Amino acid sequence: MNDLPGRLRRFLDSYPASRYWIGYSGGVDSHVLLHLCARLKSERGGVFAALHIDHGLHPDSAKWRDHCRAVCERLDLPFLSIPVDARPEKGESPEEAARTARYRAFESVLQADEAVLLAHHQDDQAETVMLQLMRGAGPAGLSGMGVEAVLGAGKLLRPFLEIPRQLLLEYARAHRLTWIEDPGNQTADFDRNYLRHHVFPLLRRRWPAAARTVSRSATHCAESEALLAAWGGDLLRTLRDEEGRLDLQALSEHSLPAQRWLLRAWLRELGWRPPPAVVLERILTEVIPAREDANPRIAWAGVELRRYRRKLYALPRFRPVDPGWCVTWNGTAPLSLPDGRILEAVEAKGAGIDAGQWRRARITVRYREGGEQCFLPGRRGRRTLKKLFQERGMPPWERKRTPLVFLNGELAAVGDLWVCAGFCASMGDPGVQLRWIKH
Repeated sequence: MNDLPGRLRRFLDSYPASRYWIGYSGGVDSHVLLHLCARLKSERGGVFAALHIDHGLHPDSAKWRDHCRAVCERLDLPFLSIPVDARPEKGESPEEAARTARYRAFESVLQADEAVLLAHHQDDQAETVMLQLMRGAGPAGLSGMGVEAVLGAGKLLRPFLEIPRQLLLEYARAHRLTWIEDPGNQTADFDRNYLRHHVFPLLRRRWPAAARTVSRSATHCAESEALLAAWGGDLLRTLRDEEGRLDLQALSEHSLPAQRWLLRAWLRELGWRPPPAVVLERILTEVIPAREDANPRIAWAGVELRRYRRKLYALPRFRPVDPGWCVTWNGTAPLSLPDGRILEAVEAKGAGIDAGQWRRARITVRYREGGEQCFLPGRRGRRTLKKLFQERGMPPWERKRTPLVFLNGELAAVGDLWVCAGFCASMGDPGVQLRWIKH
């Protein structure tokens, strides 16, 4: 019998954690991982717990969840199931949507010094590399999956990544494990399944060690990418400002291959998935050389790239807002804005809006319509909001989402940026400060 317990024990010794969350789908691979961890439980105390993600995409998903819970009860392992919305957005593949939802759920659970264990094995790695090859990926994509990765406050670990799936199947049969067979894993509609059921069996007839050799290539690519990262890391830091924006003037001084690598590395550092090659070329040809007064936007996979004043911004895709939105606010409870942000009012002394006026007035909140003006304390004359935003260097897409607060129909405050003269709390008097929470 293969020494899977010993391998896992040595792996965990190399990657210690205060708690290991076992990513348990109910399939054979994750069941083997769960069973092995249960065997090691007596050595390591209560550091193992099972984490099941319920994608809700199959009619039997509730039965699968209950099966997983029952298995964990028999093994005396804590069990947590998290339901997620795995429906794909427009232009997103079902596999990508499920993966994104799953990893967000992992992040929501992980605390510092904790890790999630996933049962990806050598065959999974080979499939991943082949998929990336078919997508025209470079060294980063062809590196496949890593044994270790940062995930939220904790880590993601893959202890089986160098182990063939056959060894996991032998273990499962030897220990008479029962597992779930997802019928979706058999359909060739999904690219990974097509590789698994049609391409790799053909490759193995000619090259029996195909999965191992493809995985070895992934290791070589990962080493090459590590060397590139060592070269480009210091350079990238000179191109970024403290808020993570990229200096386009400095970026454009480098060759196109260097620009491509730096853009991908910058996006990865910010936690975004790099764009497909065709989107990356649009960034290089449409966004970077755009006119100073242009406001280009390119979006993919939950992120959008924008440019302002020779800086490149990578932002979460905003919810669309109705420019005619207007609401009456009681001024006490936090106000949810249409784009998902929050506006709060907190007590202050000698700062913010005069508390007496705040309590007596009818408070309304809306977005810009154009032509609004604010007279700032200590400055002569009124300023249009457009002028104030320009002076502050606020990007255009933020301006139209900045909440304007009116007292009895007069503009009193612009988000948490400015309080207009005539509404300011005097020194030492009670005031109300606005906090615009930008997720």
